[in-house]
Amino acid sequence: MFQPIADFLGVIMLPIILAAVFYYLLSPIVDYFETRKVKRVITISVLFALILALIIWGLAVAIPNIASQVEKLIANFPAYVETGKTHINSLVEDNRFKQFQPQIEKAVTSFSNNLIDISKNISGSLVNGTSSFLSAATGVVIALMIFPFILFYLLRDGKQLNGYITKMLPISWRKDTSKVLSQVNEQLSSYVRGQLIVAGAVAIMFSIMFSVIGLKYAVLIGISAGFLNLIPYLGSFLAMIPALIIGLVAGPFMIVKVLIVFVIEQTIEGRFVSPLVLGSKLNIHPITILFVLLTSGKIFGFWGVLIGIPAYASAKVIVVYLFKWYRQISSLYED
Repeated sequence: MFQPIADFLGVIMLPIILAAVFYYLLSPIVDYFETRKVKRVITISVLFALILALIIWGLAVAIPNIASQVEKLIANFPAYVETGKTHINSLVEDNRFKQFQPQIEKAVTSFSNNLIDISKNISGSLVNGTSSFLSAATGVVIALMIFPFILFYLLRDGKQLNGYITKMLPISWRKDTSKVLSQVNEQLSSYVRGQLIVAGAVAIMFSIMFSVIGLKYAVLIGISAGFLNLIPYLGSFLAMIPALIIGLVAGPFMIVKVLIVFVIEQTIEGRFVSPLVLGSKLNIHPITILFVLLTSGKIFGFWGVLIGIPAYASAKVIVVYLFKWYRQISSLYED
């Protein structure tokens, strides 16, 4: 019964999320120039032109280089796994680890076999799932064509959305609803801008530090780490898996250098970048974030992981307000 609704949401979800992300990223710039007596439409048009120029540059220069690294990584991945397995076996045969040798060999064999099977099945999956891939690609292309129009109207009229919504409500509800919507908007804007800035910083730090230590595919792994860092607390750890595998191919010393880079990056991000950018505006405990990610990911998949935290932060604002309102009208909380 709800399948048509799910299909509809699946179609509009991507352009809306893209438009919302760019809206929170670009709206401070538009607002700033509006205070300098520059019309919003002019600022928006200039920003769109700059973004288009960056996209053209990416298509011409950056994306082909990244795609080339991806192709090489996929092609060489089975060989990397085998080389890594050889290094691990030579380490396991050391007399100091002899008592643990059966257990370690079993774990290593199982892990490497799974990785090899996965890498070998990539090409087969691409061939067998060509129709699904084309369908998904078509949806992405349509979303990329639609979202600039949504973004344009959001940037132009986004400041009036609060008023548009509250006008449809009874007069007695408008003030409180407007206040709640403003707080939700503040939570979302803080989260989106903060996460994007932190993700960019993570990508830059990993790319530079991996390049310094001489790790292959340093830029690709750094960009992947920045993208995965949009998943709080889990993204950087997920990004370390390919880095450790590639480091293992280069030898134990490279693994040590990769781990040192990871510790340095986590220290800088956790103690300086994230507190400076995000602060404590969301005020969500790390354990709560992990539970939200696990639950939303299990129920809604990729989209749940991506929007689970901002959705929880928005719901928290509403629940806190309703609780405060209930305390005022209820006699249960009186001293």
